[in-house]
Amino acid sequence: MELSLFLSRTGELMGEFGRLYEQQYAVALFNKMRFDLEGGGGPQNQLLHRKVPLKNKSIFSGALFQYLEENKKWRNRFLFIPDSYNINYYENKQAHDRGLHPKGTINCAGYRVLTSMEEYLELLNTSLPGVKAKVGSSSFLKCATQFPLILWHPYARHYYFYVVTEKEQQKWSAVFQDCVRHTNNGLSEECKVQTPAFTDAVRLYRQAHGHYGTWDMMCGTPPQILANLVMETLLPEMRDLITPKLKGKMHERQRNWMLISDAVYGLVQSQTQAQYEAVVQSCEAGRPPLETTIRTDMDQIITSKEHVTSKIRALVLPKAEKLLKVSIQPYISSILDALMEPTSRGFFEVKDLFFRELVDMSKNLLNDGNKEKLGEHMDKISMLAFHPVKMQSCYEKVETLSLEGLQQRFDVSSPSVFVQRAQILMREQMDDAVYTFEQLLHKSLEGQEQEDLSKTIQGCQDRVIKKFDYDSSTVRKKFFREALLQIFIPYMLKQLSPSCSELPSFQELIFEDFSRFILVENIFEEVVLHTVMKDIMLAVKEAAVQRRHNLYRDSIVLTDSDPNLLLLGENPPIDWAEEYGGGQEEVDGENTGDPEVQKRRRVKQVVSMIQIEGNASVLPNESSLEVPAVDDIPEEGTEVRSDTSLSQKSEKQVSNGTKEDVKKNAVDDKPPTNRSVLKEEESTTERSLQVKHLLPSFVVITELTA
Repeated sequence: MELSLFLSRTGELMGEFGRLYEQQYAVALFNKMRFDLEGGGGPQNQLLHRKVPLKNKSIFSGALFQYLEENKKWRNRFLFIPDSYNINYYENKQAHDRGLHPKGTINCAGYRVLTSMEEYLELLNTSLPGVKAKVGSSSFLKCATQFPLILWHPYARHYYFYVVTEKEQQKWSAVFQDCVRHTNNGLSEECKVQTPAFTDAVRLYRQAHGHYGTWDMMCGTPPQILANLVMETLLPEMRDLITPKLKGKMHERQRNWMLISDAVYGLVQSQTQAQYEAVVQSCEAGRPPLETTIRTDMDQIITSKEHVTSKIRALVLPKAEKLLKVSIQPYISSILDALMEPTSRGFFEVKDLFFRELVDMSKNLLNDGNKEKLGEHMDKISMLAFHPVKMQSCYEKVETLSLEGLQQRFDVSSPSVFVQRAQILMREQMDDAVYTFEQLLHKSLEGQEQEDLSKTIQGCQDRVIKKFDYDSSTVRKKFFREALLQIFIPYMLKQLSPSCSELPSFQELIFEDFSRFILVENIFEEVVLHTVMKDIMLAVKEAAVQRRHNLYRDSIVLTDSDPNLLLLGENPPIDWAEEYGGGQEEVDGENTGDPEVQKRRRVKQVVSMIQIEGNASVLPNESSLEVPAVDDIPEEGTEVRSDTSLSQKSEKQVSNGTKEDVKKNAVDDKPPTNRSVLKEEESTTERSLQVKHLLPSFVVITELTA
């Protein structure tokens, strides 16, 4: 019975979603073709954009301890994170190096990274009403140290890890958070028809069921998002149906509930995957005749839409302006301030981090200023934007963003939607700055004398910083505008919809041949958007005129200020270590064996941390709890190699506060080796926006007038 219920709910949702998607697909196709025809756009970016940022690179790899649900034991596992940001875990490092399939893969979309049992139990207690756990009472999960790392998801299974030092925990936490941040951003911005059709269909589905505000689970790929949509409705029914049947102790009921939810979520996702692909395939098959109609009748479609828009505007505008004056205008300034302060501090930290890295490189090159050392330093700097530990100081600035007091009024579930999008933009800006610096420096070094190296670096740095300031202002202003729209538009639609019940009658004004490209509901939302847009534009403009947070005025437009720079952006990627002789020398025997194995061993890695891997002694009274060891952890590394032996420490702290003596074992392990180790930096100090996922797709077109 339960299985038929799950399949039935999924089928119902996908049927309704499929209808909405087909409608929005035709509208999105029309909008794209109109945009391509009419052209336009915002300010021209000054920095170059790297097309394939992580080519031939991985993010991170290392060993830690993982709790296995199958046998309720902790085991040492080797984790490898490729450029997809999925977490692959293996039996050990040798299994990875031999090219064996991973024991499992974690897609982090929708997960949260927790670093304490208190946080975890607080979230776990919300999953089953009436079943509450206290810290220390959950016997199915006993951690041998005070440094757990938990991946929590509202529907999928949870993953438990631990390390033995706070420093390791901080580094792994930063890496895991980057995995979540990247996989949450799972909709392709290059798909100018499918992505807006999908996001508008999801938004309209939720609005039809009374959900107008932001949605934290709008993350991942389309099948994942649709599965989240199913579970949002299905979970309360599952609780009522299954909770009375759960037996055993409190922690066993919580654990079994999580496993059941995970199984259902997996089943739902397999269904949404197949049905979504079928809907997309059907729409793509019908695309050619739609394009023919649009090309033939573009002018008539536009004229017809403008006629209907004028009629709807006459009905909606008086009500929208009254609502705007009473409920929106008083809050625009305060919400904009709440967005600007932490976001701008984050972008300033990005610039400072970039500057500090180049200053450190220049200082190091003063003592040994040959091009081989330059190659080593630039090899690291080229991956700076994707180094989650170094970027953490930037990300932390925007995490202070708070909309307290306004979230309930405007139905904003949490600021996380805006925080994560701002962090993605920071990473993009950092990589744009780094990539532009790379291209300028590489061009300047052609035929350059060695003694001019420091001066050349300084000149390229100054040019990039100036371009960064301009692009940062442009990106932030666009982000502020669209964040404000995402806060206000759903609220206005929810308030205005009941008083606009006669809207469906306007569909009769549209010629049947054009009815696929002109939808009354979309026009209604456009009218509401344009009503509030002028106030939002004015607020952001005033902030720029006052030079608040170093925002540039709209009248400052840099166009073609560096025409030769765009040509550099077409050059192939620069392999600094290879080109300037800074690559690591081959180890004896390294060049033998399976080429694919050698390729995996030598893949460049953004973050490197030596983890000890090997057989650990067993703690008394914890027959299956393996205790890890740790040695000094060099911060930076650029290649994954296998040639180091380390030893384990003899004593570990057990979670109940007692210490157990453990034999000291020599470990013949092969953790990553650094080609060169630099000092660790303890940092203290028109691409489509993901925050628009619950906004109408025509926001993109509206931005043309910004």
